[in-house]
Amino acid sequence: MHKRMKGLAKAAAVIAAAALLMTGCTAGGGGGGGGAEGSPDSGDLSFVYMGDADQQKAFNALFAEFNKEYPDIKLKAVGIPSGNWATFSTTVATRLAGGQKIDIIQVATEGQRLFASKGILTDLAPYIEQDQEVVDDYWADLSPNLVKFNEEYASGPDGETVFIPGGFNTMAMYLNKSVFEKAGVPIPEDGNWTWDEFVAAGKQIKEKTGAYLTGAGSGYFVDVMPWLTTNSASTFNQDWSEPTYNTPEAVESAEFARSLVEMGLAPKPGGQFDGNTAFKQGKLATLNGGRWPVLGVRDMDMVDQTVVVNWPTNTQNGSPVGWDAWNITKNSENKQAAWTFIKFLMSKEAGEYFASIGGTIVPARESVANSEAFTGNAPEGTVRLSEAMGWATPIPSIDQGAEAQKVIEEAWGTIVAGQGEAQPTLDAAQDKLESLVSE
Repeated sequence: MHKRMKGLAKAAAVIAAAALLMTGCTAGGGGGGGGAEGSPDSGDLSFVYMGDADQQKAFNALFAEFNKEYPDIKLKAVGIPSGNWATFSTTVATRLAGGQKIDIIQVATEGQRLFASKGILTDLAPYIEQDQEVVDDYWADLSPNLVKFNEEYASGPDGETVFIPGGFNTMAMYLNKSVFEKAGVPIPEDGNWTWDEFVAAGKQIKEKTGAYLTGAGSGYFVDVMPWLTTNSASTFNQDWSEPTYNTPEAVESAEFARSLVEMGLAPKPGGQFDGNTAFKQGKLATLNGGRWPVLGVRDMDMVDQTVVVNWPTNTQNGSPVGWDAWNITKNSENKQAAWTFIKFLMSKEAGEYFASIGGTIVPARESVANSEAFTGNAPEGTVRLSEAMGWATPIPSIDQGAEAQKVIEEAWGTIVAGQGEAQPTLDAAQDKLESLVSE
């Protein structure tokens, strides 16, 4: 799935597009699924993704690697600029109904349930059965939670498997070692620390160096969900049927985020504070994110001066998670070739290839996440991004996801900026979210 971002939907699309470069499998045939099958080793394949030409370079690199083994399968990616996953799914369904050729659709977490409900995706069970050994090898190398989440949140209307999950992003903190050392604050040895320890570290860092502890924002994935999940809270319940944005735990989380600004440990929202620049200059102690901050850390030549640790906790380890997934449309005339491509995406070799060229997402395969391909030229503790899948919470993605995200972020931003008390602000947001779910 892994931002940072101007709106989660667009951010997730960029991350997930990069994620397509991430996991993969071995050669072989296809079969099953109904409709035209075609050849497993040749044919034209098209897939669509939510985004624009900015992602095309990533896809071209992926295709070039795939074509080293399958030169007779020609792939073409088509980006569909969309403001949200609901619009994207409707557009794709309309194009398919109109006869447009689409074989594979790239779908991030925010759109998987929507697409599964459209009835436009092939049941992958026959393909999985025919290549059971290949798929079993893949499943065995994934976090059990990723397999479970794929079943719970991305199954077809009758429980059929319509998606193969891929790479993901969880949230962690990138610590500036030099800032911590100058302040005499120890790095959490096992990567774990509490909210109280986080604040204590921030106060000492502020006193000794003048640096901010962290940033202050209202991004759904990068700001709201980490503080909620580390306090046993979320914006919705487990099956996303009811919002839970005004529970005592959620209110406590929002108040804590606000307190970081009040204590001067985070800059006031709304300014021109640049996190990477401040991190490089020793004016910021932590960068928050999934895998993507590693690119900035490398550009700043600070890999050896940075360590990745888990998000501070109040009641439990927590993190949001979003992941990529692949499918085959029912209308595809080249299902066998499409399955060959998906199998490539599942392979360890493909995962290592993408990780080695600087992927901005966590490899789905745990063996790759623990390999030099992923941890090389990356901060100490990078593997904790993969380990976080063990306690992660899928980012809630209701059908009215774009509208819900706006409500969630506006309320959180109001609180963090000190323009509204947490309880009444989240109560009002809760009412809006309940109305969205009931639509």
